[in-house]
Amino acid sequence: MFSIAALVPSPPVLVPELCGARSGVTGNSGVTGNDPVAEVARVRAAALTAVGELAGVDRWTVVGVEASLSVACSDPADGTGAGTPTAEKSGARITPTREYGCDLVGTFRGFGAEVTVGMSASALSSGTEPDPEVPLAVLIAAWLRGAAAPDVQARARLVAADVSADECVALGARLRGELDADPEPHGVLVVADGARTLSTGAPGYFEERAPELQRRIDDALDVGDRAGLRVLDPAECARLGVDGRAAYQVLAGLFAPDAADPTVRTYYRDAPFGVGYHVSVWRPGDDREGRAR
Repeated sequence: MFSIAALVPSPPVLVPELCGARSGVTGNSGVTGNDPVAEVARVRAAALTAVGELAGVDRWTVVGVEASLSVACSDPADGTGAGTPTAEKSGARITPTREYGCDLVGTFRGFGAEVTVGMSASALSSGTEPDPEVPLAVLIAAWLRGAAAPDVQARARLVAADVSADECVALGARLRGELDADPEPHGVLVVADGARTLSTGAPGYFEERAPELQRRIDDALDVGDRAGLRVLDPAECARLGVDGRAAYQVLAGLFAPDAADPTVRTYYRDAPFGVGYHVSVWRPGDDREGRAR
């Protein structure tokens, strides 16, 4: 049974070992505040708090976006084990996804530090060689699991970045059906970033239309506005560097079966480093708890 979801961003600096002597943010970082070190600490604390609320359930499904998957050239191969390509049917369409199981062990080696993470405690203790090719969204989810909920078992389902809005919503609704069919409680951890074009120091530099789009995204996330997330235009989001658009719309679909928008508690909403980050916890229900900042 589905019971709770959390949304976090995916900056590698969430992991302390990747931050170096000054939290890894120096020079023209694009940070909107005065102290980039403190800002990193704020994002990390918010993410750990939100994920800590998921610790009450023993099974998680991680949702994210994988840039290497594409609807335009989707022909998912058969296979088993970590990183298995799959295809989800949505009407006559095929939605490419990639799944990672609870036996996955990964490493942040490619980001500058030998930090090993796993999707379960048993995976970490198995002696499995860490996979250096695990996508960042899955690595971040695995690190957060180990830091805030080490007894949890997680699996991941990543969706192609160019999947249509309707297909993303349908994928979320199907996931909800799968989780509700299991009598055991389940949580969902969505790992997604907003626009990466919000300052001249941002990874995508500055796009003058990006702040307004990011404001609309953040406003919708703050109140669990499913309709507001569903109408995000994939082409506009791609132009303005909203890499997490598909995952946001899967999140909207996850709550599609409910009569009312979810209850949301927001722990962080800002754009350090010129990238839109949102941290929140979502529950089915009618009451609104507002924002904690």
